[in-house]
Amino acid sequence: MPFTLYKFRTMIAGADAMQKKLLPRNEADGPVFKIRDDPRFTRIGRFLSHTGLDELPQIINVIRGEMAIIGPRPLPAAEAAKLKSWQKKRHSVKPGIISPWILEGYHAKSFNEWMKSDIAYVKTKSMLGDVRLGFRACLFMVRLFGKELEAILSNR
Repeated sequence: MPFTLYKFRTMIAGADAMQKKLLPRNEADGPVFKIRDDPRFTRIGRFLSHTGLDELPQIINVIRGEMAIIGPRPLPAAEAAKLKSWQKKRHSVKPGIISPWILEGYHAKSFNEWMKSDIAYVKTKSMLGDVRLGFRACLFMVRLFGKELEAILSNR
């Protein structure tokens, strides 16, 4: 079911309109649009996005019952509508802030690998598994934060 996903704004005004011009730079296959160093990021937005801190407002979505802490990342409605029937199985659980796909090197994965990861999560979902993923996510965030902070300090 569609819902409003809360995030900190990380991109410049008019970023959606710029997406068409940037389509040739799309690094993702499948119906999604991803550019690792997207030129539409604001300076602080790049840091927020690359550290995952832009996702913090999604705690509101969790409190409202629209999302879980752990689960497949929600897709924009237009992208979700393009999923094949086997890929839609990922929708049988609540979307999450933290996804196994992110922890498995999301930019290195194809769209089909992403969907297979989500479906594998759905099939094996458990409380213990979610606790493990939460712990891995904390370590992942610490590493990301360190890398981004190092990059900022080295660019002085």
